[in-house]
Amino acid sequence: MNSNLPSYNELPDVFAIALNSFKAISLTGEEQAKYLQGQVTCDVNSLAQEKLLTGAHCNAKGKVFSAFRLIERNSAYLLLQPASSIEQSLAELKKFGVFAKVEISQAKDIDYLAIAGSKAAEKMAELFTQVPDTLTPVIQEQDTTLVYIAGEMSRYLIIDNADNLAKVSAKFDFPTFNDNVWQLLEISEGFPILSKQYIAEYVPQMLNLQAINGISFTKGCYLGQETVARMQYLGKNKRALFALTGNAVNANTGDVIEKKLGENWRKAGDVLAAYQADDKQTYIQAILANDVDASTELRIKEHHMGLIISTLPYNISADAE
Repeated sequence: MNSNLPSYNELPDVFAIALNSFKAISLTGEEQAKYLQGQVTCDVNSLAQEKLLTGAHCNAKGKVFSAFRLIERNSAYLLLQPASSIEQSLAELKKFGVFAKVEISQAKDIDYLAIAGSKAAEKMAELFTQVPDTLTPVIQEQDTTLVYIAGEMSRYLIIDNADNLAKVSAKFDFPTFNDNVWQLLEISEGFPILSKQYIAEYVPQMLNLQAINGISFTKGCYLGQETVARMQYLGKNKRALFALTGNAVNANTGDVIEKKLGENWRKAGDVLAAYQADDKQTYIQAILANDVDASTELRIKEHHMGLIISTLPYNISADAE
């Protein structure tokens, strides 16, 4: 496995990522769909048709426990997400799940690999008989689940047990990176990364879930729905998720971002996640005021190097269905 950390522009045409810190919550049972529908922001009833959904699990006040991608594998619903957001989300789902015919647990005996890059589809076609795409984003090939994640850079998740994934990895003739590179791609694509310290801190719109089809406003009631709807229809949300870049900027999750006002600096937001490449290029996912613009001078608190707002591959003000 490559230990180097390339900048976004240095990523090869095709590469793999070993997702050692990627996990899933599993729901099984005859009421899995009914139960989950009342717990999360996406329309679970559309999963049979859509195959892949983005959503969030919130508390009663509409604050996000986890942001996930939802698929079905071997009759189980899997909420795919970083390990950092599993614990509390799992505990809360279990708390209410005792009243439904559903089994809820952390998914066991499965691991995750990703293949990404401009030539990722070609390599996937060499490895598997079918390749998922925008129209068919999830494919089951024997015991292996393949998931296509659309974006500026195409990504494919390969989900299987460790032994089978090792056999797939043995066929790779391209670099394999660690989880940090997945984080770089999530930052660049604008998909929220929640560490433990930011769980139950933000409503979904502050994480841009409405812009990536992660909120249904027509599905009916779910936990936290009143707050989410009020934010949408009364325009009360004042924050959003941004991608920032800088050079030789030392940034870490939890750092404060400041903006310049006259001769002074004031708090502008918080760092959700950060990635620094070997060439010192830094990529940051942050929560800022949603009216901040490219002319605003930004920095990590008490650091001197400036930060630049990057363009996300979607419109932050986009409406969900």
